[in-house]
Order: sequence, then structure tokens, then C-alpha cells
Amino acid sequence: QVQLVESGGGLVQPGGSLRLSCTASGSLFSIDTMGWYRQAPGKQRELVATVTTGGSRNQADSVKDRFTVSRDNAKNTVYLQMNSLKPEDTAVYYCYARRARWPPADYWGQGTQVTVSS
Repeated sequence: QVQLVESGGGLVQPGGSLRLSCTASGSLFSIDTMGWYRQAPGKQRELVATVTTGGSRNQADSVKDRFTVSRDNAKNTVYLQMNSLKPEDTAVYYCYARRARWPPADYWGQGTQVTVSS
């Protein structure tokens, strides 16, 4: 019912920046949370940052001072501005959305690769 399309991934040097975008389409009623998770090779998928329609944010401590999640509700788009990138940030980044109404549901994008390397 909900489709999430990501863009903006790529290869960047340590210390560089990238901006990811994710636009949602489909049945968007009661989508209250959008944001980003990531999964590095050999690791579990982990929270990066999320934001609600009201502007409340939940961010991983490891990226809180470097990454910023933002949302344009009118465009159904969520962004992740990534600065001061480190090799440890290398992962597939997944856009995420949550439906609050019954039954609750989670939606995921297909993922976009971010590689931080010299």
C-alpha cells in the first residue's frame, strides 16, 4: 500500500557529505513516523534517525552530531543529511515508514548503498 523510493547514495571520502531522500507514495493515511535505518555487512539493521509528523526525533548516538533527519510533510519526503562521514558509516541505508492506525504496519524502501572510503 505504501511505496518508498530512495535516492542519494553513493561513494564518498571520509569527512565528506551525502544527502539521502525518500519519497512515499500510495496509501499514506496515518503514516506518523518516517526515517532511516542502515545495515552494514555482517550486522543487524539498526536505527539511524526517525522523525514524526509532529517533529519528534529519535536518533542513534553514533550519528546524532553528524546526521540530520528532516521531513517535508507536504511532499511526503524524508531526508537524511550526512556530514563528517566515516568508514564505519558504510552500509545499505533503508527508508522507513510506520502506520499508526490499526493494524499497525512498517514499510521499507529497497535500500541505497552508502560507501565511505578513500
